[in-house]
Amino acid sequence: MLDLSKLIRPGDGVLWGQATAEPQTLVEAFLAQRGAYSGASVFLGINYSGAVRAEHADRLRFTAYCGAGHNRRLIDAGLADVEPHPYSRFGDLIRTGRIRTDVVLVQVSPPDERGEHSLGLSAEYLVPALQQARVIIAEINDQVPWTHTERTLRSGDFSLSIQSSRAPATAAAAGPGDLERRIAAHAAPLIPDGATLEFGLGALPDAILAALSDRRDLGVHSGSLGDGIVDLMRSGVITNARKPIDPGKTIGGILLGSRKLFDFAHRNAALELRSADYTHAAGVLGRLPNFVAINSAVEVDLTGQVNAELANGAYVGAVGGALDFIRAANASPGGVSLVCLPSSVGTKASRIVARLSGPVATPRSEAGVFVTEHGRADLRGQPLRMRVARMLDIAHPMFRESLEREAHGLGLLRGC
Repeated sequence: MLDLSKLIRPGDGVLWGQATAEPQTLVEAFLAQRGAYSGASVFLGINYSGAVRAEHADRLRFTAYCGAGHNRRLIDAGLADVEPHPYSRFGDLIRTGRIRTDVVLVQVSPPDERGEHSLGLSAEYLVPALQQARVIIAEINDQVPWTHTERTLRSGDFSLSIQSSRAPATAAAAGPGDLERRIAAHAAPLIPDGATLEFGLGALPDAILAALSDRRDLGVHSGSLGDGIVDLMRSGVITNARKPIDPGKTIGGILLGSRKLFDFAHRNAALELRSADYTHAAGVLGRLPNFVAINSAVEVDLTGQVNAELANGAYVGAVGGALDFIRAANASPGGVSLVCLPSSVGTKASRIVARLSGPVATPRSEAGVFVTEHGRADLRGQPLRMRVARMLDIAHPMFRESLEREAHGLGLLRGC
């Protein structure tokens, strides 16, 4: 039987790979044996598998940087605290012990001919965590691809290792629908040949990527990589040929997709996973011209402020890396920040609002171009009244009149 009690101590800080990179067998054993190291703290990323449940908080303390996956229910129940940090700071937070990392549970690929295990599906904050950890416990999963990751591991790096054969945890993927394709049709014209792209998760980024099949020499430098890159790389649309750094290589921090993506990434030298110290660093991003950041939001206000964290009082998103990329895109010669979202939640509520219901993840000083199914609102260099007018134009028609009344009430249209 796998016994972790000899390696993990009460009060230790424990961290593991998120989402597709979760070492499921190790996590299940860690949770089952939690009585042996009561008081240990766990830092959670995206929680696809749902292994962590409310009952595990009897002996363990949880924090999470996001409400994605099954984290929302833990946060809503008060069983996990929120780490509201930008992705670019995770490395320093781990190195300074503010996010304590005594033990890392890591999922790795089988070794290559040199005896090196790849981190497989994620590098991001795992790389600094592995540098800090007293104990590294590995799950060697033969369903994990060998990818080119910033760090590889050898058997001597492991305090303990186990073998497994388990499909990586994934979220159910919904393909782009008509709404996403309509948004993508407004966003795609702003992406020129030779642009370097960053994009978030879900059907909307995939729809935008699918609308770029006629482009040439696109590049990718992103926190996450999804299925949408595969066909574009195979067809020669994404070549990374014009990037002044990492030419010829798609750069990301984590693979968040299906078996299609994992198989494509296996031993593919044109794709590389790097730590968040690299993917989100201002000094690195500042070297990318024509950088286009494509991100989403829970809601945006009429002046260009973005809430990416709270929806109806529930923590569903994250501070994440959006602001790191948005600032870089705004500063990039030829670059642009795109915040793309549906204009409404069906007929229930507008996602363009007069006043945000949650925290400001992106201030209006960083506002770029906002895109809905009704068009584009370019807020760059615009004063407040012009911003309000342009945002009203891309709001759902059902809500435009009420939004305009609210804008007058808040003094945003004074003099009009």
